[in-house]
Amino acid sequence: MTWSDTVSRRITAPLDGAIARGAMPLRVMVVDDHPMMREGIAASLEAMGGMDIVAMACNGEEAIAEYDRSLPDVALIDMQMPVLDGLQAIARIRARHPRARIIALTTFGGDVRVAEALRAGAAAYLLKDVRAADLAQAIRTVHQGAALAAPGQRDAATYHPADALSARELDVLRLAAGGNSNRRIGELLNISEPTVKCHMSAILEKLGANDRTHAVTLSLRRGYITL
Repeated sequence: MTWSDTVSRRITAPLDGAIARGAMPLRVMVVDDHPMMREGIAASLEAMGGMDIVAMACNGEEAIAEYDRSLPDVALIDMQMPVLDGLQAIARIRARHPRARIIALTTFGGDVRVAEALRAGAAAYLLKDVRAADLAQAIRTVHQGAALAAPGQRDAATYHPADALSARELDVLRLAAGGNSNRRIGELLNISEPTVKCHMSAILEKLGANDRTHAVTLSLRRGYITL
Protein backbone atom coordinates (compact mmCIF):
# COMPACT_ATOMS: atom_id res chain seq x y z
CA MET A 1 0.00 0.00 0.00
CA THR A 2 1.41 3.41 -0.95
CA TRP A 3 1.70 6.41 1.35
CA SER A 4 -1.02 8.12 -0.70
CA ASP A 5 -3.34 5.12 -0.23
CA THR A 6 -2.70 5.18 3.52
CA VAL A 7 -3.49 8.87 3.81
CA SER A 8 -6.51 8.48 1.53
CA ARG A 9 -7.95 5.76 3.76
CA ARG A 10 -7.53 8.02 6.80
CA ILE A 11 -9.48 10.89 5.31
CA THR A 12 -11.95 9.52 2.76
CA ALA A 13 -14.82 8.66 5.09
CA PRO A 14 -14.70 11.82 7.22
CA LEU A 15 -14.14 13.96 4.15
CA ASP A 16 -17.13 12.51 2.31
CA GLY A 17 -19.29 13.20 5.33
CA ALA A 18 -18.04 16.77 5.59
CA ILE A 19 -18.77 17.43 1.92
CA ALA A 20 -22.25 16.01 2.35
CA ARG A 21 -22.85 18.48 5.18
CA GLY A 22 -21.56 21.38 3.09
CA ALA A 23 -18.49 21.96 5.26
CA MET A 24 -16.64 25.25 4.97
CA PRO A 25 -13.33 25.21 3.02
CA LEU A 26 -10.20 24.74 5.07
CA ARG A 27 -8.30 27.97 5.70
CA VAL A 28 -4.63 27.51 4.78
CA MET A 29 -1.52 29.67 5.17
CA VAL A 30 1.48 29.15 2.85
CA VAL A 31 4.96 30.30 3.93
CA ASP A 32 7.93 30.07 1.55
CA ASP A 33 10.68 32.51 0.64
CA HIS A 34 10.46 31.68 -3.10
CA PRO A 35 7.55 33.53 -4.74
CA MET A 36 7.02 30.94 -7.48
CA MET A 37 6.92 28.08 -4.98
CA ARG A 38 4.66 29.98 -2.59
CA GLU A 39 2.24 31.10 -5.29
CA GLY A 40 2.35 27.73 -7.05
CA ILE A 41 1.39 25.84 -3.91
CA ALA A 42 -1.41 28.31 -3.22
CA ALA A 43 -2.77 28.09 -6.75
CA SER A 44 -2.62 24.29 -6.80
CA LEU A 45 -4.49 23.94 -3.52
CA GLU A 46 -7.20 26.43 -4.41
CA ALA A 47 -7.67 24.81 -7.83
CA MET A 48 -8.42 21.48 -6.14
CA GLY A 49 -11.29 23.00 -4.21
CA GLY A 50 -12.17 22.79 -0.54
CA MET A 51 -9.36 25.11 0.53
CA ASP A 52 -8.95 28.87 0.81
CA ILE A 53 -5.51 30.46 1.02
CA VAL A 54 -6.05 33.06 3.75
CA ALA A 55 -2.43 34.18 4.21
CA MET A 56 1.03 33.97 2.66
CA ALA A 57 4.44 34.96 4.00
CA CYS A 58 8.05 34.92 2.81
CA ASN A 59 9.95 34.49 6.09
CA GLY A 60 9.49 33.33 9.65
CA GLU A 61 8.70 36.73 11.14
CA GLU A 62 6.00 37.38 8.55
CA ALA A 63 4.66 33.88 9.19
CA ILE A 64 4.14 34.63 12.88
CA ALA A 65 2.41 37.93 12.15
CA GLU A 66 0.22 36.42 9.44
CA TYR A 67 -0.73 33.49 11.63
CA ASP A 68 -1.77 35.85 14.42
CA ARG A 69 -3.85 37.84 11.93
CA SER A 70 -5.52 35.04 9.98
CA LEU A 71 -5.58 32.07 12.41
CA PRO A 72 -5.59 29.46 9.61
CA ASP A 73 -6.79 25.89 10.07
CA VAL A 74 -3.45 24.58 8.77
CA ALA A 75 -0.16 26.34 8.03
CA LEU A 76 2.45 25.13 5.51
CA ILE A 77 5.84 26.44 6.57
CA ASP A 78 9.13 26.12 4.69
CA MET A 79 12.07 25.13 6.88
CA GLN A 80 14.79 27.13 5.11
CA MET A 81 14.01 30.86 5.12
CA PRO A 82 15.76 34.19 5.77
CA VAL A 83 15.22 36.49 8.78
CA LEU A 84 13.73 33.68 10.88
CA ASP A 85 13.85 30.04 9.78
CA GLY A 86 10.96 27.63 9.72
CA LEU A 87 11.89 25.77 12.89
CA GLN A 88 11.95 28.99 14.92
CA ALA A 89 8.72 30.18 13.33
CA ILE A 90 6.96 26.88 14.08
CA ALA A 91 8.13 26.90 17.69
CA ARG A 92 7.03 30.50 18.26
CA ILE A 93 3.64 30.00 16.60
CA ARG A 94 3.00 26.91 18.70
CA ALA A 95 4.01 28.80 21.85
CA ARG A 96 1.44 31.49 21.02
CA HIS A 97 -1.17 29.11 19.62
CA PRO A 98 -0.79 25.64 21.22
CA ARG A 99 -3.51 24.15 19.01
CA ALA A 100 -1.89 25.35 15.77
CA ARG A 101 -1.68 22.66 13.09
CA ILE A 102 1.46 23.01 11.02
CA ILE A 103 3.09 21.10 8.18
CA ALA A 104 6.83 21.59 7.67
CA LEU A 105 7.39 21.69 3.91
CA THR A 106 10.98 21.54 2.66
CA THR A 107 13.41 20.46 -0.01
CA PHE A 108 15.58 18.50 2.41
CA GLY A 109 14.95 15.13 4.00
CA GLY A 110 16.65 13.30 6.83
CA ASP A 111 15.63 11.94 10.20
CA VAL A 112 17.43 14.77 12.03
CA ARG A 113 15.27 17.36 10.31
CA VAL A 114 12.14 15.30 10.89
CA ALA A 115 12.92 15.17 14.60
CA GLU A 116 13.66 18.91 14.73
CA ALA A 117 10.41 19.79 12.95
CA LEU A 118 8.32 17.54 15.19
CA ARG A 119 10.00 18.84 18.35
CA ALA A 120 9.28 22.38 17.19
CA GLY A 121 5.59 21.51 16.98
CA ALA A 122 4.94 20.43 13.39
CA ALA A 123 2.31 17.72 12.91
CA ALA A 124 3.79 16.63 9.58
CA TYR A 125 6.97 16.89 7.55
CA LEU A 126 6.68 16.75 3.76
CA LEU A 127 9.16 17.20 0.93
CA LYS A 128 8.42 19.80 -1.73
CA ASP A 129 8.32 17.18 -4.46
CA VAL A 130 5.09 15.79 -2.94
CA ARG A 131 2.19 15.65 -5.39
CA ALA A 132 -0.43 18.37 -5.03
CA ALA A 133 -3.12 15.77 -4.34
CA ASP A 134 -1.02 14.19 -1.57
CA LEU A 135 -0.31 17.61 -0.07
CA ALA A 136 -4.04 18.36 -0.01
CA GLN A 137 -4.70 15.00 1.64
CA ALA A 138 -2.01 15.71 4.22
CA ILE A 139 -3.56 19.08 5.03
CA ARG A 140 -6.94 17.45 5.65
CA THR A 141 -5.35 14.70 7.72
CA VAL A 142 -3.45 17.17 9.91
CA HIS A 143 -6.57 19.30 10.29
CA GLN A 144 -8.32 16.24 11.72
CA GLY A 145 -5.60 15.95 14.36
CA ALA A 146 -3.47 13.18 12.85
CA ALA A 147 0.28 13.33 12.26
CA LEU A 148 2.32 11.91 9.39
CA ALA A 149 5.73 12.12 7.73
CA ALA A 150 6.90 12.04 4.17
CA PRO A 151 7.32 8.67 2.46
CA GLY A 152 10.85 7.33 2.72
CA GLN A 153 11.61 9.23 5.94
CA ARG A 154 12.99 7.31 8.89
CA ASP A 155 10.83 7.32 11.98
CA ALA A 156 11.77 10.35 14.05
CA ALA A 157 11.92 8.02 17.05
CA THR A 158 15.14 6.56 15.61
CA TYR A 159 16.91 9.87 16.15
CA HIS A 160 18.78 9.94 19.44
CA PRO A 161 19.95 13.30 20.84
CA ALA A 162 23.01 11.56 22.28
CA ASP A 163 24.13 10.96 18.71
CA ALA A 164 23.76 14.62 17.77
CA LEU A 165 26.82 16.37 16.42
CA SER A 166 28.13 19.37 18.33
CA ALA A 167 28.28 22.81 16.74
CA ARG A 168 32.05 22.45 16.26
CA GLU A 169 31.68 18.98 14.75
CA LEU A 170 29.13 20.38 12.31
CA ASP A 171 31.59 23.14 11.38
CA VAL A 172 34.27 20.54 10.70
CA LEU A 173 31.86 18.36 8.72
CA ARG A 174 30.65 21.24 6.53
CA LEU A 175 34.21 22.19 5.68
CA ALA A 176 35.10 18.56 5.00
CA ALA A 177 32.09 18.35 2.68
CA GLY A 178 33.58 21.32 0.81
CA GLY A 179 36.70 19.30 0.08
CA ASN A 180 39.00 20.93 2.64
CA SER A 181 41.88 18.99 4.18
CA ASN A 182 42.25 18.65 7.95
CA ARG A 183 45.02 21.26 7.90
CA ARG A 184 42.87 23.73 5.96
CA ILE A 185 39.89 23.08 8.24
CA GLY A 186 42.11 23.85 11.22
CA GLU A 187 43.25 27.11 9.64
CA LEU A 188 39.69 28.17 8.86
CA LEU A 189 38.42 27.33 12.35
CA ASN A 190 41.57 28.52 14.12
CA ILE A 191 42.18 25.15 15.75
CA SER A 192 45.05 22.68 15.44
CA GLU A 193 45.13 19.86 12.92
CA PRO A 194 45.19 17.19 15.70
CA THR A 195 42.04 18.81 17.14
CA VAL A 196 40.37 18.56 13.72
CA LYS A 197 41.30 14.88 13.63
CA CYS A 198 39.75 14.37 17.07
CA HIS A 199 36.53 16.03 15.93
CA MET A 200 36.50 13.90 12.79
CA SER A 201 36.96 10.71 14.83
CA ALA A 202 34.00 11.69 17.00
CA ILE A 203 31.93 12.40 13.89
CA LEU A 204 32.73 9.00 12.40
CA GLU A 205 31.78 7.25 15.64
CA LYS A 206 28.50 9.12 16.07
CA LEU A 207 27.41 8.58 12.47
CA GLY A 208 28.72 5.03 12.24
CA ALA A 209 30.75 6.08 9.20
CA ASN A 210 33.75 4.27 7.70
CA ASP A 211 35.62 7.39 6.58
CA ARG A 212 35.11 11.13 6.04
CA THR A 213 33.48 10.65 2.61
CA HIS A 214 31.02 8.20 4.13
CA ALA A 215 30.41 10.66 6.99
CA VAL A 216 29.57 13.45 4.56
CA THR A 217 27.20 11.18 2.65
CA LEU A 218 25.43 10.06 5.82
CA SER A 219 25.18 13.58 7.22
CA LEU A 220 23.59 14.84 4.01
CA ARG A 221 21.13 11.95 3.95
CA ARG A 222 20.17 12.41 7.59
CA GLY A 223 19.88 16.19 7.37
CA TYR A 224 22.80 17.25 9.55
CA ILE A 225 24.21 19.42 6.75
CA THR A 226 23.10 20.64 3.32
CA LEU A 227 25.04 21.65 0.25
